[in-house]
Amino acid sequence: MSVLNSILKIFVGNKAKKDLKEISPIVLSINSLEENYSNISNDELRTKTNEFKKEIKSLKKPFQEKIDVLNGNISNESEIEKKKKLYNDIEEIEQNFLDELDIYLNKILPDAYCIVRETAKRFSKNDEVTVTANKNDIKLSSEKNYITLYKDKAKWSNSWDAAGKNIIWDMVHYDVQLFGGIVLHKGKIAEMQTGEGKTLVATLPVYLNALSGNGVHIVTVNDYLAKRDCAWMSPIFEFHGLSVDCIDNHRPNSIERRNAYLADITYGTNNEFGFDYLRDNMAHKLEDRVQRKHSYAIVDEVDSVLIDDARTPLIISGPVPKGNNHEFNDLKPKISSLVQIQKQLVTQVLSDSKKLISEGNNENGGFKLLQAYRGLPKTKALIKFLSEDGVKQILLKTENYYMQDNNREMPKIDADLFFTIDEKNNQIELTDKGIEHLSKDVNDSNFFILPDISTKISEIENKNLKPENEAEKKEKVYTEFSIKSERIHTLNQLLKAYTLFEKDIEYVVIDNKVKIVDEQTGRIMEGRRYSDGLHQAIEAKENVKIEDATQTFATITLQNYFRMYRKLSGMTGTAVTEQGEFWDIYKLDVVEIPTNKPIVRNDQNDLIYKTKREKYNAVIDNVNQIVNQGRPVLIGTTSVEISELLSRMLNIKNIKHNVLNAKLHKKEADIVAEAGKGGIVTIATNMAGRGTDIKISDEIKERGGLAIIGTERHDSRRVDRQLRGRSGRQGDPGSSQFYVSLEDNLMRLFGSDKVARMMDKMGHKDGEVIQHSLMTTTIERAQKKVEENNFGIRKRLLEYDDVMNLQREVIYTKRKNALDVNRLKVDIANMIYESVESIYISAKNNNDFKSFEFDLIRFFSITSPFSNDEFENLDQNRIIDDLYNIVLKHYKKKNHENSLKVFPVVKNVFENPNNKFERIVVPFTDGKKTMNIVTDLKKAYESEGKELINDFEKNISLAILDDTWKTHLRKMDELKQSVQLAVHEQKDPLLIYKFEAKELFFSMIDQLNKDILTFLFKGELPSKNPNEITEDRQTRRREKYNTSKAEILNSDEMANRNREVGASASRRNSVVETIVREQRKIGRNERVKIKNIQTGEVKHVKYKQAEPLIQTGTWILNEN
Repeated sequence: MSVLNSILKIFVGNKAKKDLKEISPIVLSINSLEENYSNISNDELRTKTNEFKKEIKSLKKPFQEKIDVLNGNISNESEIEKKKKLYNDIEEIEQNFLDELDIYLNKILPDAYCIVRETAKRFSKNDEVTVTANKNDIKLSSEKNYITLYKDKAKWSNSWDAAGKNIIWDMVHYDVQLFGGIVLHKGKIAEMQTGEGKTLVATLPVYLNALSGNGVHIVTVNDYLAKRDCAWMSPIFEFHGLSVDCIDNHRPNSIERRNAYLADITYGTNNEFGFDYLRDNMAHKLEDRVQRKHSYAIVDEVDSVLIDDARTPLIISGPVPKGNNHEFNDLKPKISSLVQIQKQLVTQVLSDSKKLISEGNNENGGFKLLQAYRGLPKTKALIKFLSEDGVKQILLKTENYYMQDNNREMPKIDADLFFTIDEKNNQIELTDKGIEHLSKDVNDSNFFILPDISTKISEIENKNLKPENEAEKKEKVYTEFSIKSERIHTLNQLLKAYTLFEKDIEYVVIDNKVKIVDEQTGRIMEGRRYSDGLHQAIEAKENVKIEDATQTFATITLQNYFRMYRKLSGMTGTAVTEQGEFWDIYKLDVVEIPTNKPIVRNDQNDLIYKTKREKYNAVIDNVNQIVNQGRPVLIGTTSVEISELLSRMLNIKNIKHNVLNAKLHKKEADIVAEAGKGGIVTIATNMAGRGTDIKISDEIKERGGLAIIGTERHDSRRVDRQLRGRSGRQGDPGSSQFYVSLEDNLMRLFGSDKVARMMDKMGHKDGEVIQHSLMTTTIERAQKKVEENNFGIRKRLLEYDDVMNLQREVIYTKRKNALDVNRLKVDIANMIYESVESIYISAKNNNDFKSFEFDLIRFFSITSPFSNDEFENLDQNRIIDDLYNIVLKHYKKKNHENSLKVFPVVKNVFENPNNKFERIVVPFTDGKKTMNIVTDLKKAYESEGKELINDFEKNISLAILDDTWKTHLRKMDELKQSVQLAVHEQKDPLLIYKFEAKELFFSMIDQLNKDILTFLFKGELPSKNPNEITEDRQTRRREKYNTSKAEILNSDEMANRNREVGASASRRNSVVETIVREQRKIGRNERVKIKNIQTGEVKHVKYKQAEPLIQTGTWILNEN
């Protein structure tokens, strides 16, 4: 591969060098201006920002004048089609201005970057920067303690509080940071190594793009970093009159949060930006919306946000009708029993396999071994046996044989099992034997088998029944299918809960609630639930309250949210391994920025052991040696559980150390600050401390710098690079060493076959270690397999979400238009046209003039303007156009008449001296249901009732649209679940989903239009009694919705998610729980009977002596 890369570089060239060659002239231009800016005064430096703003204002003026004229025309225009054209013209002008603005910003980039660098330089060199006080200084001095006023001067201190930590500004941009800043402005990803100052780099493009006033969003992975970076960088921007805020400092939907978005620069977390977008699209008034147009965003730790979190849907949900109806508790005893029987079977099968293989019968032994692996792949006894010489090879050889010809022989393996587990693909499937076992207590042998709908429907149709009887029988078949489909889904989720998810490993139970723990940081992810009923299944398993099913009100994935920005860029130290995905999904190019000083860190080849025990002992020995050299050590682990195991081992050796708890951000920063001192050992999860740097003294540098020890290869190379990057910052010396065992999850699932084969050939013995560049390459190849698998899953999920996104855009555009009177009238005209077209085409296709007449009366309250002959013979387009004009004219006439009818009532209320109303509630009815419309009394009076009619249109449209969209989302959830069954028919579920979703959406839009129009055409005041109009005394209550991130698991995460991360969290948050045991508790000193399943030998021993024997898989409890 290296030879191929070398050949490609000859013809294609090195991408990193090309990128830097393109940027270098801009950096030279910035440096050439440095002297000019260093010679001007502080006031002159600040004046430059105002000059830029004035030039942008002048640039915008001709565009804005055109827009103002068009807006005036819209207000005066009554023709709907002309209004639509005017809106399109405005959007085109706005886009033209933004294109011109881009050219201008590129032009002033060298000057703007010089201004920011010069500002940073003056703050670093002076305790105070003194300027002539302006209005902004006076306002800020009352809020910020780093600004003081003295006569006509403002003194800006270079020391301030950043999220609870006092900092003294000491940073100035160096050249490679200018490279990074240019890359970010161009809308690309800047890959910069740890310690290269990414937070400072962002100040350059943020300042430049904030000059336009369109808003710049800086997106972080957690609220601590958002608040810290906002407080840390704010003075640099505020010094130049730019406003800065952080959305995480304010409540959702509050005026303060809206103002935060109106700031020139807005910091916040990815989740809150996404949730605010969803909340905005549930607002009932324009002033309730907080976000502006999505102009420019810089995503910090872009790989974490746009790769790791991208497939996670943000969901706003509420209770669903009958959401507590489920079969989890009913099916739980059956599944618990089934899993227990399978465990006993696998224990026996594994024992048989061991015996056969030890006798040299590898064929039959391999058969039994594959059975055990397919039955319960995570059994500890099985994992231990697979680490022995040659055993893994036997399994792989057997598996390859039975998987050939599309798994043709695999049923022979599965025949004795009750269910099979494909751990790599996260699939569990009941066998015929399992279905038979589950069905034995019920009278129906097909209780857990889906009926063949097409066959049953065909049988019913062949009976020549009466239409109503046939329809009844078909409905019964569909109902049975629906019930059984839900039952089988519940069954599968319970099986996953019992076999693939273990308490204190994949999740924790705190306060009688099941909570997921982040595998990378050890943080409990509050509010996040596994999707598709899996969380409810785990709750059933753990005997805690099963939360009711919820209904999705609004949802979007981060992938689709961030693709809405006109310009998007990001920065991280670990993006290059995912650059293909960044380009495919976001069209983001990754540019590698060189380090300020060359990296001299010694990255050693991986040390590979057979067992975890050998590996951890070697880690502790190495730590001891490094500590004796006086060097600091950072031990990276993949879980909190392993962190605590190593902590106990270090305590035994009397080695002092800190365990970094990523849940406490402030403590995290303090521990990381200590981690660079001589002899200090710090244990942390691989990603803990992201956003903070470990700094070392000159004395530590002389001793060899910070030593990084990785206790396991993560499934993603990015995470390993992140850990390595903690050492060797800014040219510091350091070292990194990863320890790997064949029992590690990555190796066990994806990488150990070749390594095991090589170890066996070399006659490897217990305790021996392999270290070679070839081994490291093999491990990285295994990581690539996982990354490719994850990319495929994310791409697949995106294709599903793209379908939803197209629908979401249509609905949210309709909703936004409904909040604007003029745009709503255009939308209503479009609804009328689409409904007229739908009614005519439906009737014409069925040649049914009667239904055509009926629908016109039902939806528009008009009789047909065409005779039967005209309906049959006139041109289709002519009928639709003429009918549209007639209906639209009728609607305008009806609105005018309604305003005349309501005005006397409004006038009576307004002119009554006893009424001091500002907003009133007016009831409207369509003859079936009544809806209350809230309007401004004074505006309704001054407009002679027109304002009330406008509010009537808005409120009716929003109410019906929201209700219809919620119902549609529920149907889409059900569709996504049901199409997965298509895979059993050798069909692609995605293709079926796209087709069905399209049909479902068009049907929903058609019905939505008709429902809104029906109420608008028929709605009127129920009476002319002014006493029925009341004051709107209640402030609209904000409905309390749940905001959450549904956890979508891929095969990588299923095998590795939260591997033993929960135990410590569970212990830290211990609560009194009522535990319902499925088996009686056995005391440690209680005598028990155990049986050797190979020899049949029976022993009576204490349970504490029996426990290690049972764990070997050879002995079992015999309580009979």
